[in-house]
Amino acid sequence: MHRMDQAYALLEAECRDRGVDLDAAARRLAELEVETPSWGYGDSGTRFKVFKQAGVPRNAFEKIDDAAVVHRLTGACPSVAIHIPWDKVDDYRALAQHARDSGLRIGAVNPNLFQDDDYMLGSITNVRPEIRRKAIQHMLECVDIMREVGSTVLSLWVPDGTNYPGQGDIRRRKRWLEEALREVYDALDPDMRLLIEYKFFEPAFYHTDLADWGMAYLAAEKLGPKAQVLVDTGHHPQGTNVEHIVAVLLDEGRLGGFHFNSRKYADDDLIVGAIHPYELFLIFAEIVAAERSGDQRVAQTARAIAYMIDQSHNIEPKIPAMIRSVCNIQTQFAKALLVPWDLLRERQEQNDVLGAEAVLRETFELDVRPLLWRIREERGLPVDPMKAFAESGYMGAISSRGIGGSGWS
Repeated sequence: MHRMDQAYALLEAECRDRGVDLDAAARRLAELEVETPSWGYGDSGTRFKVFKQAGVPRNAFEKIDDAAVVHRLTGACPSVAIHIPWDKVDDYRALAQHARDSGLRIGAVNPNLFQDDDYMLGSITNVRPEIRRKAIQHMLECVDIMREVGSTVLSLWVPDGTNYPGQGDIRRRKRWLEEALREVYDALDPDMRLLIEYKFFEPAFYHTDLADWGMAYLAAEKLGPKAQVLVDTGHHPQGTNVEHIVAVLLDEGRLGGFHFNSRKYADDDLIVGAIHPYELFLIFAEIVAAERSGDQRVAQTARAIAYMIDQSHNIEPKIPAMIRSVCNIQTQFAKALLVPWDLLRERQEQNDVLGAEAVLRETFELDVRPLLWRIREERGLPVDPMKAFAESGYMGAISSRGIGGSGWS
């Protein structure tokens, strides 16, 4: 028996013993789609310097070319998010056609409210009405771009806040924020969604106008059903129980999407799963449990989640870093699909604390590589996407782009 078949047979036997349908898990895993970000392929850096790499894209079209390579090797990334003005082009319909010709589609459109000099003291919460109007018009421009490229998701991070007590009137800023979001929300087409991201600090260090999931939830609730919360896995204080937040937002029907990444101390510039893979597994476990829920609203919310990567690959080569990110997501999602839910519920009902914890921990410790190998082989994909990319010669082919591509700064 082939080594891969042997490994799969062992996993199949273990799942059978645990009462888990491995075939059903395989089917769901094959459906997983993860959107990659255009800016993840360009030059980026730390807070101190942008490091230039050879071969990075020089424009939005080349970013799509690189994203298409990731999709061809993983089979899981059919869409690419764009960031305006980083990906500003003269003809967005041509950009969307280039994506289609590359086997992709344009995903979320991301406005930029943080790099213009006018936004130093805030964008949609700036005390100056003309700057608030400028920021709103930029977001409305992004809605127009969504129509041109066929996007249904506006992914919004508002970096506004203050650095010192007394610098701004917090309640007045809150009302300006709500007014701006209302105007943008009302401009959305019926099939569009506004995903509201939050961040508890940086670049504002005293207060942030959208600092946590509760504030994002409150804003979404006031706006209506087309507004939901976007959870960035790196945007939380140390020790935050992110999977708890996920469970609450699922139950409220307000979890709209993820920006996947990882962080050791703060921010979100590391590859997802690189630091806390168990946390990522537990997040997916909450989502899988919701998908299986008898509550139709909760299940539909879970099924409609937009999975997106948002990472700043500072020192890593861009495309391999993206492939590794996708593989890490697939790995933890696969494990979450193998949780024996009936056994877990039984131990919960018995108040078996250690027994219930063991169900999740032992599932996390499963080797799911045979499942991933089998799915990739059946779909005609490389069993090892990282190795396939290293052997593809693509890095050499794009070296002619030179140094100094189109990055985020």
